[in-house]
Amino acid sequence: MLKNYRLSDDIAFRFSNHQWEQYPLTAEKFAKWVSQINGNGFLCNLFIDYETLGEHQWAETGIFDFMRHLPGEVMKSSPDNHFVTPGQVIDRYDASGELDVPHMISWADTERDLSAWLGNAMQSNALHELYKLEGPLKEKGDEDLLADWRKLTSSDHYYYMCTKYWADGDVHKYFSPYESPYDSYINFMNVLDNIQSRLRE
Repeated sequence: MLKNYRLSDDIAFRFSNHQWEQYPLTAEKFAKWVSQINGNGFLCNLFIDYETLGEHQWAETGIFDFMRHLPGEVMKSSPDNHFVTPGQVIDRYDASGELDVPHMISWADTERDLSAWLGNAMQSNALHELYKLEGPLKEKGDEDLLADWRKLTSSDHYYYMCTKYWADGDVHKYFSPYESPYDSYINFMNVLDNIQSRLRE
């Protein structure tokens, strides 16, 4: 069950963008787009981060009203529309084909690969240095130290170090709390150095 990234991104990224040609996005308009997909007999999977609701799209944007009205508008838009769980999809529908995925894929950026997290030397170095500490930390058995180390395994840290340009770069900048990817890397390595120092004590 693959993500419909265009419709998912309409909610997650473009919802409050006044420059977007479809702004403002209403539940009624979005429901019609969903119905056009379902009218062709396809499943429409929407995947958005929890942070979309209230963090990436603030309450002032109208995101909560949009989400509140969306299910009713989807049901009203077409008699063929309904909501199902992944298990119900498997029980009700035959597979439409097989998908061969020989390499890692993701939702991120135009490449849809791991380059959002591992596309440059800073990201690779940070991850490599982090995992060099895993064995020694587990051997030491200090739960507080291990908890701090585990926080550095969050993929967000590597996402913030991305140095891509154009639209992908804009998305990375939008989510990052840092002035630049280099600031993110420096901050990460300082925290990692602190963990290494505590490990040696």
